[in-house]
Amino acid sequence: MRAVRLKRELDVPGNYVASSSIISSLLILLLISLLVSSCENNLKDVERISSKKVSVPVDKSYGVQVIYSDSAVVKAKMNTPVLFHYETKSPYYEMPKGVTVIFYDPAQKETSRVTSDYAISRENEKVVELRKNVVATNPEGKTFKSDELFWDENKKRFYSNKLVSITTKSETIYGTSFWANEDFTYYEIRQSTGNFDVKQKDQQGLPLGN
Repeated sequence: MRAVRLKRELDVPGNYVASSSIISSLLILLLISLLVSSCENNLKDVERISSKKVSVPVDKSYGVQVIYSDSAVVKAKMNTPVLFHYETKSPYYEMPKGVTVIFYDPAQKETSRVTSDYAISRENEKVVELRKNVVATNPEGKTFKSDELFWDENKKRFYSNKLVSITTKSETIYGTSFWANEDFTYYEIRQSTGNFDVKQKDQQGLPLGN
């Protein structure tokens, strides 16, 4: 009888351990299922959110001329075949087909002309970014070429931080950066190289750069 009782006493812990192991396995499987389901839902949410495209109001115009004036006097005209107006928090105009900007003196005589294959006009900053094949000329015969040129309307000047070449009737100058007034009659160029007349530069008061 004792042997039977001992056997029964030994069987009880064994069954208990086996039952606990089964319950633990079921709980682990349940947790794994919940985690997998949660991950799938999260991935679906991410895909759903990422698939949504941000809608930005765009106004498209063709054959546009923008007139810049100061005290009711026209100082510049910007012509572009295609104009996109992006109405964002920082609105801007994009001219993907190129642009031509013509500047005038108070007597409405042309003082300079700038062309580029691409441009962006930032409305709030009043800065126009001209890119790709930027060429500026003036009646004096100066030609400025660069891949990028900025027109700051507030400071009434052009500037570039990329390589630039300046060609006149007698010389060609190259530099790493420069700035000029709107009619390009005065300019400063940095790290200039090329064949130029130092005496003529001194007489004109145009810095040679360093």
